[in-house]
Amino acid sequence: MKPAVFNYSAPESIPEALDLLAEYGSDAKVLAGGQSLVPMLNFRLARPGNLIDINGVDSLSYISTNGSLRIGALTRLTEVGESDDVATAHPVIPEAVSHIGHRAIRNRGTIGGSLVHNDPAAELPAVLMALGAEVTAQSVDGERVLGVADLIEDRLFDTTLGDHELLTEIRIPAATASSSFGFQEFARRHGDFALAGVAAVISTDGSTITGAALGAFGGTHATRLPTAEAALVGAEASEAAFAAAGAGAAVDFPTTSDVHGTAEYRSHLINVLTVRALTEAAGNAGGGNG
Repeated sequence: MKPAVFNYSAPESIPEALDLLAEYGSDAKVLAGGQSLVPMLNFRLARPGNLIDINGVDSLSYISTNGSLRIGALTRLTEVGESDDVATAHPVIPEAVSHIGHRAIRNRGTIGGSLVHNDPAAELPAVLMALGAEVTAQSVDGERVLGVADLIEDRLFDTTLGDHELLTEIRIPAATASSSFGFQEFARRHGDFALAGVAAVISTDGSTITGAALGAFGGTHATRLPTAEAALVGAEASEAAFAAAGAGAAVDFPTTSDVHGTAEYRSHLINVLTVRALTEAAGNAGGGNG
């Protein structure tokens, strides 16, 4: 199929893009990598009257490690996944990126597009939630900063961005020396959408867990796992603690049955994957998250 008719604009600066969003509002879609939007246009699942192609806005593509890790929203997933700066700051990010589709998808897909599309099976929204990341959203009225959890909430293929706002930057706080990570997902084949997945970030003092953040995906929406996190803080890093966290994750994980698996199956997966991610994180402890 072919997309419905739309007006096409190709701004070359952030102010120009914001002016177009202010003019067209809810009747516009922003085109970045297009790996999700273009199929939706072709199947006419999306029928915007105006398409704003931001690929010419070069100022939206960058990686900076001045204090926190800052990544421009238009930065390609391949660049994110292969960046030494990203791997040093937060190795869980390139680990997660390696599971996103195939290289051809990552060559065009963008980190900002992954967040804004907010597919419940997408790796990066959950990973960035676990890392405490924030995003910057700009409009002609100014800019605001909000946490990734506040950006995606419990939405499906949608975010809390206003019709006139453009996501411009992702900012991830620096990891502490005591933090370590684990990442696990299950898909039927490499490159397929995940049925379930977990990103684990823990901090330890000796063998005691002093902080835990778990981001899960593959359910009805990306989410933190507060019951599992609470079971970990103050506990010894042990099989028993990880098993308790896995059971808590199964309780927290928002999912439902579909053609790919039952809700019970996905809950079982998140239990197992949480234990594996925490075991991996414990094995990485001592060298920090970087």
